[in-house]
Amino acid sequence: MTADTLQRLGNLPAEPNSFVGRDRDLRDLRLLVSSVRALTLCGPGGIGKTRLAMRLGWQLADEFQDGVWLVELAATSDPALAARQVAAALGISEERGRPAAATLADALRGRQLLLILDTCEHLVDAVADLVHDLIAGCPQLRVVATSREPLRVRGETVWRVQPLTLSTRTLPPLERADADADGDGEADEAARLFADRAAAVRPGFALTDDNWAYVVQICQTLDGVPLAIELAAARIRALSVEQIAARLDDRFRLLASGDRTAPPRQQTLQAAVDWSFELLTPDEQTMLRRLSVFAGWSLEMAEQVCADELIPESRVLDLLAALIDKSLVALEDELVGDARYRLLDTIRQYAADRLAASGEQAVIADRHLRCLLALADNIDTRAFTPGALSWADQVTLYHRASAERANFRAALTFCLDTRDAENGLRLCSVLRSPWVVNGDVTEGVAWFGKLLLLPERAPADVRARALMLGAELAFEHQDYQTAARYAHAAVAMCGAHQATCPAGGLRILALISLRGGLAEQALAQADAAVAAAAAHADNWEAGLAHVVRATILARAGQAAAAHAAYEAALHLLTGHNGWGIANALYGFGSLARATHDNAAALRHFRAALDLFAELGARTEIARCQAGIGWVALDELDVPTASATFAESLELSVATGQRLGIVRGIEAFAALAVVRGDDTTAVRLDAAATALRAAAGLVRPATAQARLDALLAAVQQRLGAELVADLSAEGRNLSTHDAVAHALRSAVPARRPGGLATQAAEDATAASGLTAREQEIALLIARGLSNRGIAEELFISPATAARHVANILGKLGLNSRAQVAAWVVSRGAQ
Repeated sequence: MTADTLQRLGNLPAEPNSFVGRDRDLRDLRLLVSSVRALTLCGPGGIGKTRLAMRLGWQLADEFQDGVWLVELAATSDPALAARQVAAALGISEERGRPAAATLADALRGRQLLLILDTCEHLVDAVADLVHDLIAGCPQLRVVATSREPLRVRGETVWRVQPLTLSTRTLPPLERADADADGDGEADEAARLFADRAAAVRPGFALTDDNWAYVVQICQTLDGVPLAIELAAARIRALSVEQIAARLDDRFRLLASGDRTAPPRQQTLQAAVDWSFELLTPDEQTMLRRLSVFAGWSLEMAEQVCADELIPESRVLDLLAALIDKSLVALEDELVGDARYRLLDTIRQYAADRLAASGEQAVIADRHLRCLLALADNIDTRAFTPGALSWADQVTLYHRASAERANFRAALTFCLDTRDAENGLRLCSVLRSPWVVNGDVTEGVAWFGKLLLLPERAPADVRARALMLGAELAFEHQDYQTAARYAHAAVAMCGAHQATCPAGGLRILALISLRGGLAEQALAQADAAVAAAAAHADNWEAGLAHVVRATILARAGQAAAAHAAYEAALHLLTGHNGWGIANALYGFGSLARATHDNAAALRHFRAALDLFAELGARTEIARCQAGIGWVALDELDVPTASATFAESLELSVATGQRLGIVRGIEAFAALAVVRGDDTTAVRLDAAATALRAAAGLVRPATAQARLDALLAAVQQRLGAELVADLSAEGRNLSTHDAVAHALRSAVPARRPGGLATQAAEDATAASGLTAREQEIALLIARGLSNRGIAEELFISPATAARHVANILGKLGLNSRAQVAAWVVSRGAQ
C-alpha cells in the first residue's frame, strides 16, 4: 500500500452477485441524497438495507468528488469505538486528548463525499451523536446509514426499506425483457431474486409453468424478505421447489404461536433462519455456531478454533464449503493468498445465540484467543527476526495484522472479561507495531491501560515488556506522564528480573528527558539503553537506542557524533525490520539537512519514504515528504518544494493530524517568502501560530528561529500596520481555510515555453482544473507517462493516475492524447 492508494475515491467492495429489483427505490433514493444531509435506510434484519445502500453508493460514485466510503459497524460492539471505526475506514488517525469525532469533522470538512454507515442499530446513540457532529461541521458531506431503527438526528430522512414486491401473476413471464417492458418485472422482484439465486447453485434453473406457483408460494410465505428468499433458494441444490415450499409452510405454521408482539417480518426472518439451521447436519450446526466467534477468518483459523473430537480438522473445509453452498457463510476476497470467510450479520447473531445456548461459548472464545495469540506471536517473531523475511514479506505481515483488527478486539475483550492479564498483555505487546503503523495508537494505549490495571498479575517478563511497549505508545500519544510512569516501572522490574532487557524503557525515558530540555540526562539514559541492549545481544533495541542517541547529539549541535550514532544504528538495523531502518534514515536525513548536505538529506528522506509508503504509514509519509520539500526549498527549487509540501499537507489533512497540518502551513509560509508573496507568508504564519496555540502545540526553538529569520525582511518591507492587519486575518482563519489558502498559494511556477505554454496554462485554469491538475495537464502534453509525471513531481504513480482521471473527467475527454491536443490547441489560440 502506498500513500496514494489511501487517497483513492472510496472503498466500496465489488457487488458479490447480481442486484435484483428495487429500481423505483433507487431512483427515488438518488433524488433524496441530492437534497438531504442524512438518509437512514430502516427495516428489519435481512430486508436488504446493506445491499441497497451499497447499490446506491455505486450509482452515486461519480457525483462525489472524494468518493463513496463504506464503514461496516457490525463487528464494533463498544459504542465508544464507533467514531474510531469510521476514522479507521477513512484512514484518519486519532489524537491524544481529543474526541475522534472532532478529528473526523476537521479532516472531512472540505471533502465532498458520501459516507455509508452500515448496521448502526446496536450503536444507535453513538452513531447519532457522530452524524450530528459531522453534518454540523462538514457542509459537503452526505451520510447514508442502515439501521433497524432511525438515528433520530436533526436533518435525518428515514426511508423504510420494504420487502421485495410479490407477484400476483398466475403464470411466469415468458421472457425477462417482456416483463420489464410492460412493467410486470417490478411486480415480480421476489420471484426474480429466487430464480437468480437458485440458478447460481443449480445451473440451468429457470422459472417455468411447472414451478412458478411454488416459487410464488415460497416468496409469499417468506413475505418478500430478501435474506429469507436467498436462504430458501440455496436449498435448491438438495430439494425441489415443491419440497422447499412444503417445508417452509410447515415450519412457519409451527412458529405462528411465538412472540406475537414482534413485527411479523421479524418473526418470518427468525423462522427462515431457524428452518435453515435445522436443515443442517449436526456437524454443520456445530460448525456454524462456533464460527460466530470470528469477525472474518481463514481456513487455518477455522481449523484451529472449530476442530476437536466432534469435528476433525480434516472435515473443516468440507463443512465450510457446505455452509457456503447454503448461503450461510460468505466467501470474501483473498488475503495474503488465503481465502477469507465471514458470516452475514444476521446469521452471526443467530449463531452466537446458539453458541451461548450450547454451553460451548467460553471454550470456543478461549480457542479464539489462543488462535489470535499464535497468529500475533508468529507475525511478531517473523517480522523482528533478522534475515527471517524479506521486507516485502514483513509488509504483508503488517497488512495481515491490520485485517484482523476486529478479531484482536474480540480476543482482548475476552481477556478483560475473564481477567486474563497475562494473555491480554502478551497480545497487546505483539500488537504494538501494527497499532503504531496503522495510526491506532489511541486504541493501543487504552488496551494497555485497562489490562495493566487488572489485579491479576502477569509473569514479570510479560508485564515488564508490556510496560515498556505501553510506554512507547503513550509517548507516541504525547502522554509523557503515563509514558514515564510505565517506563520507570519497566526498568525497575527488569532490575529484579534480569533476564528481561530494560533498553526499551531507558530509551523512552531518554526521549522524555529530551522533550523536557534535560539534554545531559537524556544522553545518559540513551547510553544506558545502548549498553543494556548490547548486554542482552538485542540488536533491534540497540539500533533504536542509537537513533535516540543520535537525535540527542544532533540537538546539541554535535553533528559528527550524531552522524556516527546514525551509522551505528543503520549497521545494527540492516537486515532487521524496515520500520526501524526507515526511522533511522529519516533522522539521518534531518541531520544531513542541518549540516547543509542536501544531496545526502534527499537520499535518506527518499529511502525512508519508500519504506513507509509500502506500509502505508501516513504520518511518517507526510514527514518524509515535508523533509524533501524543505531540501528543495533550501535549493530554491520552488516547483518541487511546492509539490511535495502540498502532498505532505494533503496527507496530514486526510489523517486528521493537527501537528502535521500546522507544520505544513508553516512550510507554505516559508515557501511564500521565497516566492516573494509577502502577504501570504504573514497570513499563514499567523494562522499556524494560532492553530498551534489552540491545539497546545509548542513550536520548537529551531523552527521558530528559522521562521523569524525568514519573516524579518518581510515585516520590514510591509510595515508594522499592514503586518498587524494580515496577522489578524491569519489568526481568524479556520484550519480548513488556512489549509486551502496554503494550497492555493502554491500555483506551480511557470515553466519555459513561451506564450503558447502561458496561454495553455491560462486555458486550463479557466477549465476548472486545480493548480495541480493544471501542472499535470501540461506534463501530459509533454508526453510524460504516469510514472514520468510521478518522478517529475515527486509523487507516486498512483497519485498521478488519480489526477489524470480527474482531468479526463473534468474536460470530458477519453484519452491522454486528447488532453495533449486540448492543451496545445488552447496554447495556439
